[in-house]
Amino acid sequence: MVVVVNSKSTVERFSSRELVDLYMGRNLYFPNGSLILRLDQAPESATRVQFYRGLVNKSVAEVNAYWAKLLFTGRATPPQTVESAAGVLQAVKSNLNAIGYVDINDLTDEVKVVGRVDRAIVKIE
Repeated sequence: MVVVVNSKSTVERFSSRELVDLYMGRNLYFPNGSLILRLDQAPESATRVQFYRGLVNKSVAEVNAYWAKLLFTGRATPPQTVESAAGVLQAVKSNLNAIGYVDINDLTDEVKVVGRVDRAIVKIE
């Protein structure tokens, strides 16, 4: 998995820790202070399953439960869901403050890679 931003973004790289903080709602801003538009893939997508397993070693259901608690307390909101890799790439390409993730096979040269999340072995039950 690769994490991508707009090609004109001044961000060059996010560490694994920074990506966890971004996608788990602990940090909502780019280093320049701009609010980040965080994008998630569809809940049932294999890409989303792999991303969260590799990023925080949690299933999508566990991540959803985490967000349900935060929403209840009003402390944060989850990333916006986009239905496909093409949708993520289009949103990132057209919004300087967007960040998203795609399978490396879906990557285009219209966005900038700022991080990587290793694929995890996921058991389908």
